[in-house]
Amino acid sequence: MNKLQDIIEEIKRLEKELLVEIQKKEDEFFYKIKGKRVYFEEETKRYHKAIASKISAYLLNASFLNILTTPIIWFCIIPALLLDLAASIFQFICFRVYRIPEVKRKDYIVIDRQSLSYLNPIEKLNCVYCGYFNGVISYVQEIAARTEQYWCPIKHARKIGTIHSRYHKFLEYGDGQEFQKRFAEIRRDFNDLRG
Repeated sequence: MNKLQDIIEEIKRLEKELLVEIQKKEDEFFYKIKGKRVYFEEETKRYHKAIASKISAYLLNASFLNILTTPIIWFCIIPALLLDLAASIFQFICFRVYRIPEVKRKDYIVIDRQSLSYLNPIEKLNCVYCGYFNGVISYVQEIAARTEQYWCPIKHARKIGTIHSRYHKFLEYGDGQEFQKRFAEIRRDFNDLRG
């Protein structure tokens, strides 16, 4: 158990280190973040505009199959919007009842790449779509993780593809004694989220 906790702590440390390295890119690429806005230096903005591809060139160089699959990709926005709405309503109602800390949607759905001058309008629209869609998936995963901690905080026996943010608090698979003893405590253990 200690080895597992050590690995989780190392992952958290590395994630923080990764964020610091990402933030260093602000200086390297001449931008600053103020609030939710990103500001480039004027010279950098001019350079970005100069290297942006024209829509006509972008479409001429696009693969026929990429163009053909575009409606399928964009159709998926409908279930994404419905999932976003359903998860938000679920959280608004149920998390108050269960006394689970709210997942802040703005921390997961980040849309900022449309401000890049080196992208043409089609690329900007695609970036908005991807930022939204992947943000919704992350947002919903965090809501589901907190819900799972409340209702069924038991680790899986089989290997899983992704370990969510609350999994380290879960009880071992097959440990019925600990489950009976600690279930009520674990389903309320969100102290690390309150601050």
